[in-house]
Amino acid sequence: MPTFTDLSRATYCPRQLYYARRDDKRGPPPEVAEVRELAFRYEELLDADDETIRALPVAVEPDDYRGALRRLRERDEWTALCDPRERERLLRGRDARGIAHKILPGESEDDPPVPTLVSPGEPPEQGVWKPQKVRAVAAAKALSWEQEREVPRALVEYPAVGVVRTVRLTTRAKAVYRTAVRTVRSMDGPPPRLRGSDKCSSCEYRSRCGVRTRSLRSLLGL
Repeated sequence: MPTFTDLSRATYCPRQLYYARRDDKRGPPPEVAEVRELAFRYEELLDADDETIRALPVAVEPDDYRGALRRLRERDEWTALCDPRERERLLRGRDARGIAHKILPGESEDDPPVPTLVSPGEPPEQGVWKPQKVRAVAAAKALSWEQEREVPRALVEYPAVGVVRTVRLTTRAKAVYRTAVRTVRSMDGPPPRLRGSDKCSSCEYRSRCGVRTRSLRSLLGL
């Protein structure tokens, strides 16, 4: 059964997933855990001094970070984000399995719980990155499978900048998820290369993959 990470990688680049699977390197690097731990310290860091914040893997200045946490405190989920019902829960759905870093209660007793994923990076200007959206949908659908009821949304946290984004299971989001599932299930060899993609320049498998990245000079025909 594919993992949430498999689906996320396949959405970013199927060929990258192929190499990661072959090398059995699908876990996060150690430094990711340090950033994720920030997601359990929001209340403590809300009034932390500059020295404390600068000693942490925070991606913005201390004043900006405290301001982001104050805005985050205005969300209805603030208390649950600081003290989640469950932490690091393994979810097993019909199509995929993986870890939800937090499980939050619904807005009322009758509402379904909300799975939350913690990202070590920074968000785009709006919403979440496409691979993270697929991962969030996978978590919500897995929790829905276990709960035997609809889970219509998930959260993605970016604790390095103090931002939380909501991912709703829209028709489009579920379609992208299903594409990722089909891609992973059908993978029996190296997928085609992504030619000239910006993704390749930062990929650890670039030299092995054989993708040629083009310089600005070559793109301009110089």
